[in-house]
Amino acid sequence: MTAPILSVRNLRVEFPTRRGALTAVDDVSFDIMPGEVLGVVGESGAGKSMTGNAVIGLLEPPGRIAGGEIWLRDRRIDNLPPDRMRRIRGSRIGMVFQDPLTSLDPLYRIGDQLVETIRTHVRIGAAAARERALALLSEVGIPAPETRIDNYPHQFSGGMRQRVVLALSLAANPELIIADEPTTALDVSVQAQIIALLKRLCRQHGAAVMLITHDMGVIAETADRVAVMYAGRLAEIGPVRDVIKSPHHPYTQGLMGSIPRLTMESGRLVQISGAMPRLDAIPSGCAFRTRCPHVFARCVLERPPLLALQRSRAACWLHDTEPVVVEAAS
Repeated sequence: MTAPILSVRNLRVEFPTRRGALTAVDDVSFDIMPGEVLGVVGESGAGKSMTGNAVIGLLEPPGRIAGGEIWLRDRRIDNLPPDRMRRIRGSRIGMVFQDPLTSLDPLYRIGDQLVETIRTHVRIGAAAARERALALLSEVGIPAPETRIDNYPHQFSGGMRQRVVLALSLAANPELIIADEPTTALDVSVQAQIIALLKRLCRQHGAAVMLITHDMGVIAETADRVAVMYAGRLAEIGPVRDVIKSPHHPYTQGLMGSIPRLTMESGRLVQISGAMPRLDAIPSGCAFRTRCPHVFARCVLERPPLLALQRSRAACWLHDTEPVVVEAAS
C-alpha cells in the first residue's frame, strides 16, 4: 500500500483567553495520498483555514496546536522549531492562497520571484533557475513566457496572477500543496480554468492537495475525497461522489440542498436555520444539534464519533447501529 503524504491525527488548535482556551479545531484526523485532492468544505468559521494553517505552521498567535500530530510522510512536523518549519514550507509544501497578491511582491518582476524561490530550495545556477522559471510559466499556461517573465504582478489579470502563484507553489516540486480558496476572487470561467489546471498539475507532479473552499461546486469538480467541517470538527468524510450523491450528515445534506440545480422543480433552495456557533458557545454533544432538523436526546448528551458507513464516515447518531443501553432505575 502507498503511504499517505499527509497524515493529520487528532489535531486540536486552541486560542488561550482570560476566560480559558477556545477550541478552533477539535480532534480532526485525515490522510491525503499521493496525487489525491482532498476537499475541505464548510461555512465560514468551520475551521477549514485554521486546519490548513496548522499544517503549514502559520497559525496566528496566540493560536497554538494543543494536541494531536501532523506527519509529512515519515516526518512529524507539528513540533518543529520555526526555522526548520520555514525550510519545509516551499520545498516540501507549496501554498496557494485566495488573493495572489499576498504571495507576490508588487516591487519585483515575477521572474525574479520565481528564480529566488527556486534557488532558495534547489541548488542550481541563476541561468538554469531562469530556464526552470520559464518552463513553469509555460506549464501553468502563461502566454509568451519569455516576455511575461519580466513583467510585474500588476501587469497580470487576477487569473494570470493565480497561475503565477501556482508556478511558485510548484517551483521546488513539493509533495503537498495547500490551496486555500484559490478561486474565490476569480470570475466563474477563470475559476474553471484554474481548477482544471490545479488538478492536472498535481496529477503530473504526484503531489497531494488539500483544497480548502466553501464552494461545493468546486469540490465536485476537483476533489477525489471531501471532508465536511462544522464548528472545528469533521462532520463527514468520504469519496466526493458518494458524499455529494448520498450525504449522510444533516449538515452535509443542508449544504447540498442549498446548491441550485437545473432540474429543480421548485424555485426555493433548502435553508439551514441558525448560524455557526461562536467558539465560546459551541453546544454540548453534537455541535450541529441546535440547527439540526433530526435532533433527539442523545445528540444533547453525547458527542458522536465518525461512524463508518458504506464508503464514507459521518459524525451523526442517526447512523449508530449499536443499541443504546439504558440503565433501569433502582
